[in-house]
Amino acid sequence: MSTKEYLEERIGALLQRLNWVSDHIDELDGVNLENGKLHIERLEKDVPDESRNFSLSLYELLPRIKLTDLLMEVANWTNFQDQFIHASSNRTPNEEETTILMATLMAMGTNIGLTKMAEATPSISYRQMANTAQWRLYEDAMNKAQAVLVNFHHKLALPSYWGNGTTSSSDGMRVQIGVSSLHADANPHYGTGKGATIYRFVSDQFSTFYTKVINTNARDAVHVIDGLLHHETDLDIEEHYTDTAGYTDQVFGLTHLLGFRFAPRLRDLADSKLYAIGKPSDFPKLEKLLRGQINTKIIQENYDDVLRLAHSIREGTVSASLIMGKIGSYARQNSLATALREMGRIEKTIFVLDYLSSEALRRKIHRGLNKGEAMNALARAIIFGKHGELRERALQDQLQRASALNIIINAISVWNTVYLQQATEHRKKQGKLQEELLNHISPLGWEHINFLGEYKFNFRQNTSLNSLRPLKEQEVE
Repeated sequence: MSTKEYLEERIGALLQRLNWVSDHIDELDGVNLENGKLHIERLEKDVPDESRNFSLSLYELLPRIKLTDLLMEVANWTNFQDQFIHASSNRTPNEEETTILMATLMAMGTNIGLTKMAEATPSISYRQMANTAQWRLYEDAMNKAQAVLVNFHHKLALPSYWGNGTTSSSDGMRVQIGVSSLHADANPHYGTGKGATIYRFVSDQFSTFYTKVINTNARDAVHVIDGLLHHETDLDIEEHYTDTAGYTDQVFGLTHLLGFRFAPRLRDLADSKLYAIGKPSDFPKLEKLLRGQINTKIIQENYDDVLRLAHSIREGTVSASLIMGKIGSYARQNSLATALREMGRIEKTIFVLDYLSSEALRRKIHRGLNKGEAMNALARAIIFGKHGELRERALQDQLQRASALNIIINAISVWNTVYLQQATEHRKKQGKLQEELLNHISPLGWEHINFLGEYKFNFRQNTSLNSLRPLKEQEVE
């Protein structure tokens, strides 16, 4: 598309929406414009009251299971363990190595660590797990194993009630870092102590397809494009949701060029700057909202350079988060950064006008973000070791823990979905299936899953003070 064609198409789309909203601003559901200030009413609950009881009735049919057994069962269905190819020998894990692999994933994902896991599994040693972590749990293998789980889940029948795999959301989960680390920062918003953020991408089908560890004080927006472009799953994401912190003008511009619809939830909508082509006075009812004009001249002068930048990001020549961070810090006179910002202002204004016009869009964004929050709740339940505090100094080691956690989350989502599907078929045979409520259930329940292991209490005879266990040699010394 040439510069002229691009501007004609986007300016036409912007003007069409400006004219429509200007003509119908007094008729929009849940939207008020008083004294130049926008107010959007809180969305009313649209989840039927009976959906909770329906969900509980399905979960009651699920068998209780230990996390160890769950991982092994999902491994038998999906063979996701075959992606953990040994970095030196190029061998996939055999049966014995698979059990060590699962123990290592659990040790990292639950954050109890390899030492505690070795104490809890007499047949698996610390050395075996440390070796597995070093040679099998590298980043590429983690990503491919995650993709296998997401793709398997995507092909099941039940997830189609939750979405079609074309929309997603991203949200951060802050974790404390209990050691001195270059990648840990303090943020008063989260209380005392230093930490990092596990930034997770969640599909509309309740699978998590990308994760990275980022600086707690970094703006989420610069990392959005990384997840949309560089996951290895079959999901075809077209629309992506974030919270307010997840957007900048440049992200709006770049996501459009890369073929995604970017749709953040706007909490500070009244303070959002909207832009027009021509004079804001051309739209009298919206004049107080339109705080500037699009500089089409700088877009024309730099359009080809912006396209080259977008192509480099798509091809992976340069990291989107790196270049977006640099662009955000450039001086105003940098022409490429300014052109991308102006293109983003067109897209942001179009989106905000769509956001005002459609309660259905606002609900869709809200629903998508709620799925991410539900997944964070499950993640918190899983990562119980060390009170959820990471003790790794290096970013790569922190990412390894976050990726192991993601794999466990996806395994739980797969296992729950398979058994919930079986439960729905059982209810259907009984004539008790409320199919219209299936899109309100979630595969992220965990009350039936034992994360803590199994303890056995063996009563020993002759355990008086005269028959104590022998001390270890180093303790005697």
